Amino acid sequence: MANSAQARKRARQAVKQNAHNSSLRSEFRTAIKKVIKAVQAGDKAAAQAVYQSSVSVVDSIADKKIVHKNKAARHKSRLSAAIKAMA
Repeated sequence: MANSAQARKRARQAVKQNAHNSSLRSEFRTAIKKVIKAVQAGDKAAAQAVYQSSVSVVDSIADKKIVHKNKAARHKSRLSAAIKAMA
């Protein structure tokens, strides 16, 4: 347990920050799942529309360093490739 006032405050802040980061990480995963679901449904136009909205979510979360920029780029690349591979 934290002994000083400063350490107690940092512990409180860490709990808040962890909750906020967790919600952003969840938003990141949800955005990716939406695109995958659209690709599996087979509607290319809808998949592209969902992809465009998901890209901004993924980029903003990468900018906040919740996920690494390379991880964000990898996911965007794979989703884009999946959409392009649709008939």
